Amino acid sequence: MSIPVYLYTGPEFGERNDAVKALKADLKKKFGSFDDYLYYATDTSVPTVVSMLQSESLFTPATCVVYKSAELIKKKEDIEYLASWINSVTPNPKNKTPRDSAVLILVSDETSIDAKITKLIPKENQKIFWVMFENRRVPWLKDLFRKNGYSIEEDAAEMILEMVENNTESLKNECSRFFTLFPQGTCITSENVDSVLANTREESVFSLFGAMVDASQTQTKRLENSLTILQKLRLAAGTSGGSADAIVAGLTFCFRKLQVYHQLCRNGHPDDFTLKKNGISSPSMRTQYSNAAKLWTIGQTMAIISMLSSTVMNIRSSGTATEESYLEMLIYSIIVKKGASIQTYQDFE
Repeated sequence: MSIPVYLYTGPEFGERNDAVKALKADLKKKFGSFDDYLYYATDTSVPTVVSMLQSESLFTPATCVVYKSAELIKKKEDIEYLASWINSVTPNPKNKTPRDSAVLILVSDETSIDAKITKLIPKENQKIFWVMFENRRVPWLKDLFRKNGYSIEEDAAEMILEMVENNTESLKNECSRFFTLFPQGTCITSENVDSVLANTREESVFSLFGAMVDASQTQTKRLENSLTILQKLRLAAGTSGGSADAIVAGLTFCFRKLQVYHQLCRNGHPDDFTLKKNGISSPSMRTQYSNAAKLWTIGQTMAIISMLSSTVMNIRSSGTATEESYLEMLIYSIIVKKGASIQTYQDFE
């Protein structure tokens, strides 16, 4: 008998969410219906979550609780509280058939959580969901189009990958537009991508990064445009791309790629093959990272990456009420302070 507690970690939101949906589908198949709850460790305490798991409804036979930001569960009393519940649903000589109608799914964007919690969960119930490596992305995208009755040119696939966040959920959402606009059997070209995504797509973390590195604008205008895009993203906070975690994760992805670009440029300007191998393939993307490298040195880039990580932890420890302030300060610090912490106000250019 499997213990009804799972640990799903890692930055690949799409596959991770699919795994959660699969568990819920199994629960529905087994019990017919269930109460479905979603909590965040930033806002809801461990005792509250355990209380929901222990409660038995008069109307539904099962309960499923998804508990996000699980990496924040660190207090001794919280871990003991969680351990007590897990032990109560673990088969033993005195309790050979414990209740299995209450399922807990711990979720984290990090790749690990407190080891004392991890040890309580069966290995087979744990999985880390990594983002796709560069060499897997184009084949995965081509396969997505093939499964839906389409084909796509190599250049078009690479163009999509430059414009959409590196997680399967965002890619599926954006590519669904092609399946609506074009009849099955169509081969999607770069012109199609340009008309569907480049000209009509909603703002994303990549358009935010593009505004931050726009060499045609002054520092003041770059900050203004970036904050405008941030506001649009936050208005779409109900989607995966608008959450604070997704915004910071996307910017981290961009600045890590900038760090790679700096390293490639140490021995002179890298050739096209080297850039493409490192995920900087199109002329527009190369121009973008060339501009970014002029704005931030490799040292400043590393400081920004560290600041992005700190921002995530600050938001998660302070709660959702502080998200807007932290994100706006983050954008200001990157553009105006070049990764330095905000201690004094600095005039714009």
